[in-house]
Amino acid sequence: MQEHWSIEQYQEYQKNKGKRKSKYGAIKTSVDGQTFDSKKEADYYCELKLRLQSGDIKGFGLQPTFILAPGLKYKADFIVFYNNGTYEIIDTKGFRTKEYIAKKESI
Repeated sequence: MQEHWSIEQYQEYQKNKGKRKSKYGAIKTSVDGQTFDSKKEADYYCELKLRLQSGDIKGFGLQPTFILAPGLKYKADFIVFYNNGTYEIIDTKGFRTKEYIAKKESI
């Protein structure tokens, strides 16, 4: 097992450092000056804007943060406020991770 990198290996690492894929292969996408972690999240933002314009929803917020316990925070992608006074916490995931399920059930 090699303990040290060669100069060439380190240079290659530095060159590719910013080009790594996200954990789930998401591609950062910008809309209206906002950068979203994935195209799916950006698309959902666009959908919410249309729903707001049409009067289907009362409003929405980006990246709401919830304190679940001391030292434990949960940051969702969106909070959507409906016309009937209710709201919904939205995470735009390709699939539900164990962490997402545990945190969502805590809210």
